[in-house]
Amino acid sequence: MATSQQLVLTACAFQRPRRIPRFDSFWEFPAAWREKLGPPEHLSDISIWYPDEAPFPSRARHLRNEGGYDYEVDAWGRTVRRRDGAFFVETLEVALPQGADPDSLTFEPPEADSRYFTGRMDPPAVFRNAEEAALSLHADKQRYCVFGKTGGPYLRSTFLRGETQFLMDIAGDALLARKIADKVADHLTRVGIEEIRRWHLRETGVWIYDDMACNRGPLLGPRQFEAIFLPAYRRMIRAYKDAGCRYVFFHSDGDIRPLLDMLVDAGIDGLNPLESRANMDMVQLRKRYPRLILTGGMCNTHTLVKGSNAEIEAEAREIIDLGRDGGVVIGTHSVSPEIPLENFMVYHQVCAKHGDYS
Repeated sequence: MATSQQLVLTACAFQRPRRIPRFDSFWEFPAAWREKLGPPEHLSDISIWYPDEAPFPSRARHLRNEGGYDYEVDAWGRTVRRRDGAFFVETLEVALPQGADPDSLTFEPPEADSRYFTGRMDPPAVFRNAEEAALSLHADKQRYCVFGKTGGPYLRSTFLRGETQFLMDIAGDALLARKIADKVADHLTRVGIEEIRRWHLRETGVWIYDDMACNRGPLLGPRQFEAIFLPAYRRMIRAYKDAGCRYVFFHSDGDIRPLLDMLVDAGIDGLNPLESRANMDMVQLRKRYPRLILTGGMCNTHTLVKGSNAEIEAEAREIIDLGRDGGVVIGTHSVSPEIPLENFMVYHQVCAKHGDYS
């Protein structure tokens, strides 16, 4: 029986795998799901590992709990608050406010050992030391196809600058925006090279996560992307491949089609998550980019939330048929609590019944 790594790498090489590989991550996995589906690790073939890539790990500290909020300084130098039990944070202050010079920021060394204890995305895990992380990574490599992860220069620059201010920089001061993006990209690249080396990711590679679009299109124009971010992407991707990794994937929510020609030209090998609500249609993308590895495609906001069994089956089977000769990994952006167990089971059963190519 083929391992998850064999399945994924066969598909990435545009050869027919024994069955279609899967990549699903779960916000939570209740006991009822485990009873019906088994453990979550049996539902996905890919595990993503991430380092602590933030520039200021030593600054992170809890400040106080007040009025139902936790206040803290994070490793990006932001002062943030989080409502008790909430998933997202509100940013109150940033490390690079208006008027500050990016050269005034000194990032902590990418080679620090503690950056690489952080671990996997799903199921999430943070490790206490190198030995614990190494044991878990070894176990994951027996079960999954393991890739590394870094952020990208757009979204991580907003962590330093603030989202609104950085968009204003892009629109009104392109030289400053590029200076910030270059500084962030060079730091992320050094972290990525180090994780490739430490985690032995040359057989697989690295995913760059850089959400820069909404459902109606990118948050910046193609000319702005080309001038400010494309040079950084070329450097990052070239450096990861020079470090020996086989594949570089790009992840962004939303409709990134206006930027995609440039990203493909910069050297990305794969794309995720391909949200149908954002018009990222896998069939059309395959026609335009015949050698781009497509991962995702299952709609987690309509089809899996409130679609009929027939709609779920039709969507899954279209992706399965597209992947018959490789180049496809089926999955969702993520599996949130809004998706009923019964609907996910339909999707799971379609993959089991029709996703066998042997």
